[in-house]
Amino acid sequence: MNTNAASITPRELRATLWSFRREFLIVGLLSLLANALMLTPTLYMLQVFDRVMVSMNSLTLIAVSLLTLALLGVMAVAEWMRSRALVQAGLRLDAVLGKRVFHASYAAHLDAADAQPARSFSDLIAVRQYLTGTGIIALFDVPWSPVYIAALFVLHPWLGVLALVFTAVQATLAWIGYQRAVTPTEQAGLSQQEAHAFLQNKLANAQVIEALGMQPALLARWRGHARQARDLHDEAVQRTHRATAFSKFVRYSQQSLALGAAALLVIEGELTIGGMIAANVLTARALAPIDLLVSGWVGFSSARLAFRRLESLLESHPPRHSQRDNVRPMGRLALRDVTALAPGRADPILKSVSLDLTPGTVTAVLGPSGAGKSTLARAMLGIWPQVCGQVLLDGQPLQDWSREALGPHVGYLPQEVELFEGTIAENIARFSKVEPAEVIRAAEAAGLHQAILRLPRGYDTPMGEAGSQLSGGQRQRVALARAILGEPRLVVLDEPNSHLDDAGERALVQCLRRLRERGCTVVLISHRPGVLQACDRVVMLRDGRVVGDGPREEVLRDRPGTLKASSAPPRPTPIVPVPSP
Repeated sequence: MNTNAASITPRELRATLWSFRREFLIVGLLSLLANALMLTPTLYMLQVFDRVMVSMNSLTLIAVSLLTLALLGVMAVAEWMRSRALVQAGLRLDAVLGKRVFHASYAAHLDAADAQPARSFSDLIAVRQYLTGTGIIALFDVPWSPVYIAALFVLHPWLGVLALVFTAVQATLAWIGYQRAVTPTEQAGLSQQEAHAFLQNKLANAQVIEALGMQPALLARWRGHARQARDLHDEAVQRTHRATAFSKFVRYSQQSLALGAAALLVIEGELTIGGMIAANVLTARALAPIDLLVSGWVGFSSARLAFRRLESLLESHPPRHSQRDNVRPMGRLALRDVTALAPGRADPILKSVSLDLTPGTVTAVLGPSGAGKSTLARAMLGIWPQVCGQVLLDGQPLQDWSREALGPHVGYLPQEVELFEGTIAENIARFSKVEPAEVIRAAEAAGLHQAILRLPRGYDTPMGEAGSQLSGGQRQRVALARAILGEPRLVVLDEPNSHLDDAGERALVQCLRRLRERGCTVVLISHRPGVLQACDRVVMLRDGRVVGDGPREEVLRDRPGTLKASSAPPRPTPIVPVPSP
């Protein structure tokens, strides 16, 4: 959010990964030990063919075999410890970044309605899996290819030269394959995310889609997104498979040619049979990490794209540092030249709005549709993403308050009621640990207590089960009880009576009076005149500007048709009968 005063931490994700240098150093040392011990089979072959077979000494064979088994056991332990170290690093990475990514994705969702928090955690999983999988192991093994090539030079210079040529060829092919596959891989990932986001957004309104018979049209659009993602993915996979297949051809050809060249050297008397077999093993080991890197290009590209998105997310939404963690607010709210903007809209929604709201007052915000009332409510709470100007609570900028500490002292009822999975009591209690008596008091103040008791499981009724038994007005009262839980100092209610009957509206009026008596600052947005009797002050908005502000009687007297015009439903267009021909 633009109201965040914290400075952006440069390269936060890279700094976090750098903090794992100790773990990666351990993995590097274990890789050094494991790769060094991989020379054991080669040395064993040389000893068997060049010494044991010549001397025909069984004791030497037993001793060499036991030593080889011991070294291979150490190699297996080193590889197991390396894998375990990577898994532990992945778990610690989740512990370090999980909470941070949660808060950053949450802030991104507040800033943009089309943000996808789930994608951030998928990106974190992709980065973690790559850092703990075969791809990172191949990176640790690649530096040992020159060591194996050097061993080939020791056996015979021509074997080393041949290994160098084939390694250069395979590395070149790997780089070309990567360059050809990275773009379609990244495009396929983005296209798949767009298709998933399209489907997820449309399924959120499944009832409307079902009622209006919109399934065929939406299916056609989704299939278009899915087809594009599939084609890009297939192209990337085919390019990667071609590169992998050609890389394997080069590697197998090199092994065969190396074996043939070694055999020729044996014929010429420049190499022993043990050296010939050892050369074949060393050439395979020299190219294996490169081949593993080629086959893992798709995973590397996906992890790199996920890393970039995570890095951008963390840098765009740095940690918020509060200066007022343990201060209970009084509820004095002030807006100074507040202008609210929206993406893709040149004209501001709110234009230089300035207000002063004092504790113990109930202020009604009125105005026609599109005047900016709901935006004003969100700006007062600091949850509108693009705001210029100042929103002050008790004289301090709202961003200086800790949201976790401020939350229990603030109540908010949005225009579109959102209740969460859990019981009715948990929703009213905001999923926090509060006394049951407080939950009951809030429900009674909202006029909902008796309706809840009539449910089969009372306050323990899950919202999924209660959803079919609670009316729209009762769901709105649950949200109202959640907003007034405890002793809030600032309460913002956006159309709290849009679904209420006369009895519910009377309960709302009584609730507003209690809040005022307790010294709470209440902001009420409503088009219905019945609730205005509990208001002290009226603020009139039109086109994002304050066009009226003062005591209720004065504002309504000066604009007698405002409330009526804003609350009256549109008159239906008369239907003119068409005479039959």
